[in-house]
Formats: sequence, structure tokens, C-alpha cells
Amino acid sequence: MQAADRHCGSGFGLALLLLLIAGCSSAPLRPPPTPPLPPPGDIAAIPERVPDAIPKAEPRSKKGNPPFYTVLGKRYFVMEKAEGYFERGVASWYGPGFHAAATSNGERYDMYAMTAAHKTLPLPAYVQVTNLRNGRSVVVRVNDRGPFKDGRIIDLSYTAASKLDMLKDGTTFVEVRALTPAQKAAPPAPPPAQEALFVQAGAFATESNAARLQEQLRAQGVDKTFVREDRVDGRTLYRVRVGPIPSVNEFDRVLARLRSLGLADAQLAAD
Repeated sequence: MQAADRHCGSGFGLALLLLLIAGCSSAPLRPPPTPPLPPPGDIAAIPERVPDAIPKAEPRSKKGNPPFYTVLGKRYFVMEKAEGYFERGVASWYGPGFHAAATSNGERYDMYAMTAAHKTLPLPAYVQVTNLRNGRSVVVRVNDRGPFKDGRIIDLSYTAASKLDMLKDGTTFVEVRALTPAQKAAPPAPPPAQEALFVQAGAFATESNAARLQEQLRAQGVDKTFVREDRVDGRTLYRVRVGPIPSVNEFDRVLARLRSLGLADAQLAAD
């Protein structure tokens, strides 16, 4: 993973900026420094042997759950509950540079544990993360805030990233689904043919509005745009998409371009 992406994507690398939050407690979000975590044991030294997190009922953390907070000029609103959360996007990971540092909910980050950082899920929460490039899936416990790099939706621990086979590239396309104690994670998928991925610029109830946006994008030099018609809950939606998107670098480029044109809700979409 590129060092810059790792640093900007880390949850608690920017945790102190949470002190700028308006309307929340003024108490420090980090506990006093603590001794470093011990080196990994025999199991943690081989990430594939580390078991996934098991969802269980936990009280909402006293730290890391303000109604909202601001980082790098952007405001994030913490969700009341995790149930029903589902999103596709890009995952990154963070590791040695943050090992044993404090997470946003006051725990210590263990790069060998099955944990993650998320910008708006309540802490703690449990999610299943599936690598859309190879079908691998893990369950992690969210106990930190981040990643604060645009276009990233979750920051994984070293071990979780290793189990998803994304350490070398540093990022990958993922699907993130919240789990409750009553829910079971979906079974691992067989290695799939790579699913076609796109950036969705907008969705409309009328075809004319979708066609208008498509024309505007083409006029601005955004090629490979098309309108997809879908039936959702008995009604027709016209989705304006760009792609297919072959890589995270291309996703970043297209997403930045769309957001520069005022399409703040542009997001990753699968076929």
C-alpha cells in the first residue's frame, strides 16, 4: 500500500481532529499513552489462522460516538444504529505505524486483530466485508473512525486486509454489510468472474432527467456514460453510470471528476 494512502486513510491518525467537534464532550478522545502491545503470537503471525470477529451485543462506546464531528472541513453524522447498513466502495488498511495507538473508542489498535475503522457507523459495530475482486469475505469489529481519504469507505486491520488478499495493492473494491448478533455472515463465495463495476452519477424516476445528466456529463468530457433502467420496489429507476471501472485508480479519477461537477453523491455500483 502506498504510504500516503495508508496515512490519509487511517482512522486514528486524524483522531485528534475530532476535538474540533461542535456540540460534543470536550473530554479527550484518546486515553493516556500505554505500553506497546506484545508481538503477535503463533496464531496472529499467520493471519489466515485468526478467526473472524463474532457479532455480539455491546453497549455504545462512551468515546467516539458524538452526534457529529468534523475532519478536514467535512462534517460526519454518526448513525444511531448499524442495522441495515450496506455500501459498496473502496477499502484501505492501516498497520505498523498505528499499532498500539488509541482508537476512537479508547481501545488500543491491534493490527493483528479483526477490526476496522468507519466514518459513521456507531462504535462498536460488526460488518461483513467482501472483496469484490476475489469473493473473499471477513467479519470485523468496527472500533475506530476513518478513513478520511475521499472515496474510501472502510479502513481494515492488517490481518483483515491479509485475509482479503489486498495487502500488496493497499486498496480494493469491497461490499460492506452490517451484522447483528442474530445475523449470520454470508458463506464465502467461490472465486467469481470479476463483477463489472461502475460509478453511479445519479438515479432518477424519469428517463428525461437521466438523459439530461448523461448529456451534461458527455459535454464535460466524461465518456463511457450510459443510462441503466431498473425496477425497484415496483417502480422504475433510471441510473446514470460511468464505466466499467477497471481499477481503484480509475475509480478515484472518475469520482473526483464527478464531484468537481457537483455530483457529491456519486458512488461505486455493481452490475
